[in-house]
Amino acid sequence: MSPERRPIVLCADDFGLGDGVNRGILRLARAGRLSATGSMTNLPGFRRGAPALKELAGTVGLGLHLTLTAGAPLGPMPRLAPDGRLPSLGRLMALSLSGRLDRAEILAEIARQCDAFTAAVGRPPDFVDGHQHVHVLPGIRGALLAVLAERRLSGRIWLRDPSDRPGVLLARPSAPKAALVAGLAAGFAAAAARAGFPTNRGFSGFSDFAPGGSVPDAFERAFARPGPAPVVMCHPGEVDDEVRALDPVVESRPLELAYLASPRFPEFLARERFRLVARPF
Repeated sequence: MSPERRPIVLCADDFGLGDGVNRGILRLARAGRLSATGSMTNLPGFRRGAPALKELAGTVGLGLHLTLTAGAPLGPMPRLAPDGRLPSLGRLMALSLSGRLDRAEILAEIARQCDAFTAAVGRPPDFVDGHQHVHVLPGIRGALLAVLAERRLSGRIWLRDPSDRPGVLLARPSAPKAALVAGLAAGFAAAAARAGFPTNRGFSGFSDFAPGGSVPDAFERAFARPGPAPVVMCHPGEVDDEVRALDPVVESRPLELAYLASPRFPEFLARERFRLVARPF
């Protein structure tokens, strides 16, 4: 008897970033090359892509990719976004780590983005994570848990924990970045569990965006030593002017798209005995 395949979630981040990213994610999802995707509901590309996204319900996990560092908020945020544009990750982190985020503003914007997903897709998200992992930051994680609990989603959805066991980080690409995010996420899984939200156990997919690197090799290393309920993130997509305006690093997106659409990827999954699933447990 052949050994059972190990379940793993492969989640494409950034649906809604632009039509090019949407096309790439939809193409892979329809071909069974992805098992989840997270949506940036504050961006115009999400509203354009949501009708096609609804067709994937029940076949891939559809999540909210909470966004506080790209585009415009869905409502007024005079302290965080006084000019109507969300701040850089560096500024958001400085405000978060110094305790200077306005809780009422953060609560209201999380609620707006969550409700925008439900209105467009017709049901709450299957999971929630964050663009640039902002959902785990101090001043944001507690607000997120409060918003989700208020919507009675405890026990119904899962949250992404972007950390992994220290001993496995060195086996993965971009170990320093992964370690930094894991440090910022310390305590997030425990807080989520206390609020009634399960989390994945095992996370990878970080990239250093170095030119000339092998995307296939980096992807396959991301699957090394998975945890008991693992998630691998990815960022495939076609690149257009809209995507370039919102993301300064786009060169890797079409390379990821090409690899995931190629015969090498399913061959790798079969050889390593992985199967893609919509949720990590």
